[in-house]
Amino acid sequence: MRSRYDELWGIGELAARAGVTVKTVRFYSDGGLLPETSRSAGGHRRYGSDALDRLRLIRSLRALGLSVPEVRRVLDEEDAADGTGEALEGAVAQRLRELGDEKRALRWREAALRLVQESAPGERADRLRLIGDLPVPPGTAPLVRFWRGWLPPRMPRRSVDAFLDVAVPQPPEDPAPAQVLAFARLNALTRGPCPDAAQPQPEAHRTVGARGAAVLYAGLAEAYELAGVQMRRGRDPRPGEALDCFVDAYTSAYGVRDGERFRRGLARQLAADPRLDRYWELVAEVVTEPGRRPEPTPGTAHDWLLAALAAETGTSLPASV
Repeated sequence: MRSRYDELWGIGELAARAGVTVKTVRFYSDGGLLPETSRSAGGHRRYGSDALDRLRLIRSLRALGLSVPEVRRVLDEEDAADGTGEALEGAVAQRLRELGDEKRALRWREAALRLVQESAPGERADRLRLIGDLPVPPGTAPLVRFWRGWLPPRMPRRSVDAFLDVAVPQPPEDPAPAQVLAFARLNALTRGPCPDAAQPQPEAHRTVGARGAAVLYAGLAEAYELAGVQMRRGRDPRPGEALDCFVDAYTSAYGVRDGERFRRGLARQLAADPRLDRYWELVAEVVTEPGRRPEPTPGTAHDWLLAALAAETGTSLPASV
């Protein structure tokens, strides 16, 4: 006579069939992920054949890196009659994002290790300090805070965001050691106190107001893009569409007309304005792959346009421009 337990498996047999330990089966059972079918007269757990499929599914989900709570949500949806698969899709998408972050962090750590390995003994202490202050993978929050403090107050948010998209470099996905060093230095440069009213500001910040600043920076972004095209072609600073767009950004912000007199005054004003040369030098190092021509930045484009304006108007510029 067959017992009603003949078609059921004990915890040891289920573990053997699934290729896991008894401890693993007990863990998932105690957590409610693997319900038992019944108990024997002696109180031992008994499982049906469907438990094997469920246990294999649990193993697969865990092998993909899903957490126990995520596995529970997937199983609950599997048990629901109208399950849509959204729990599994969401968990997989989240895990892919996490893996992407982990891979970026590993690439940055590898490049940082190579930077230390390639550094001369006298450089290592300073570079280790810079690297130690940089989150892995790094973010851009210190750079954003720096620019929000430097830009004109009450400038429209949309205009600020548009400028930040241009001025704040994103950390390279797969950096070279030199790019890690440049970004670490950029991070250190911008983590100091944000500029305040006591720090020198461009003349335009004091005269155009919030609305005029929005007009100014929108026009400058277009001019920098046009200048970048010329710079990539290796052309020297010269009058043309990029320079006209550059000047028009200021005439529109100031509400004045363009002309020879205005251009001469603008060249002198811009030559005397405070500069952020070190910031833009580091940005160029961050965004340019080793061995390639430096990519234009808003800073280098500004210098190119200012040099073109000075050449056109016969204005002398400081040696650093």
